[in-house]
Amino acid sequence: MSHSDEQLQSVLETLEECRRALNEMNSRESAELLSIVILDVRMKLKGIDGADLKALCDEMLRSAGSEPQPPSKQTQDQPRRPLLRVVK
Repeated sequence: MSHSDEQLQSVLETLEECRRALNEMNSRESAELLSIVILDVRMKLKGIDGADLKALCDEMLRSAGSEPQPPSKQTQDQPRRPLLRVVK
């Protein structure tokens, strides 16, 4: 690990402590903003650039769009056919 990576790791740990403190004080918006900064520092440590993150997000959105949607409440209220039939 290089010296700059060690510094970034130290900064990351401090930021995470600050986020925990903000969450404990119920400062949700500030904690969420700090989460974005934490993500940025982690990306720098792992060598991930913005284009890689965008590609990941785009792929996740494509995958989520192709998955079947959970049944609506109206469908859930209707009785289902039994999956097994009793045979005598």
